[in-house]
Amino acid sequence: MAQKKRPATKSGRPRARRGVKLRPTELGPGELSLSERTPELSALVAAVEADGGAVLSVYREPLGGHPLLFTALPVEKVERTPFQRDVSDPHVRRLTLAMDKTQRYLDPIIAVREGDKYLTPNGGHRLTALKELGAKSVLALLVPEKEVAYQILALNIEKAHNLRERALEVVRMYRDLAGGPDPREVELSLEFEEPALATLGFAYEERGRLSGSVYAPILRRVDGWLDKKLSVGVSERQRRARVLLSFDDAVTAAVARLKEKGFDSPYLKNFVVARVNPLRFMKGSAPPYDELFETMTKRASGLDPSRVKGEDVAKSGGAAAEAE
Repeated sequence: MAQKKRPATKSGRPRARRGVKLRPTELGPGELSLSERTPELSALVAAVEADGGAVLSVYREPLGGHPLLFTALPVEKVERTPFQRDVSDPHVRRLTLAMDKTQRYLDPIIAVREGDKYLTPNGGHRLTALKELGAKSVLALLVPEKEVAYQILALNIEKAHNLRERALEVVRMYRDLAGGPDPREVELSLEFEEPALATLGFAYEERGRLSGSVYAPILRRVDGWLDKKLSVGVSERQRRARVLLSFDDAVTAAVARLKEKGFDSPYLKNFVVARVNPLRFMKGSAPPYDELFETMTKRASGLDPSRVKGEDVAKSGGAAAEAE
């Protein structure tokens, strides 16, 4: 099927997407090389060389004109940032097999310098594969601004994360930033994507097998950004996570009662949540977070299996399968 074309302006350029305000630089290919360096950039070049690395090129990227260093770094001096998703062994295995077959490494990681080390926010799997293969160096795009590392996770959309991975990444960033620059949570909508991920992340820390995908649509309706510094917001996010886990306890107990009555479906939890969720009947704004979960927890705790029909569960399973 042919790809649908974006609406174009009179100049023939595709119309800007809603919410996109970027006006790229007018830099052409021959203007991207950076011969004049600021003192800060020269100091970074010298630091890379002192660390045993090599700066292969200094240039400006074409959208914002920001300086970047294309470098070769000693592999032992590069580490994953602590807030990204955990390394997947099957993914690393596929990478090592591909590198073994091609005898090439063609995908530079992104890195920022921290002390005498280099942190990569998006290259954990490639770095692990290179280290397993015994490589001595890794090619990296070195970004001078450390704060960009937190934004890179939001830009790293080539491989879709599952909900649990995304939520845990947000919590790791949350804790890391809370112990450092400590910005207000509301200022990090790009890095954190959505408030629901912050609450889910703290909940996943307490309960790794939480059915987060069942609760995420509800959280997206009632959870919001906190206008507080992250160091203060941590306790509130943990509190909201506990509220969610209390609801999960009530839902799990309701599912157990249904199973005792002979109901057998992989979507019983979806059914219970849909049964007790008043949002689907509400028009306008949703109730406050605590009020909603108090109502749903009470309803789940009082759910009577004798009043449940088999066709209701079957319908819920169909709806859940379509959503997946």
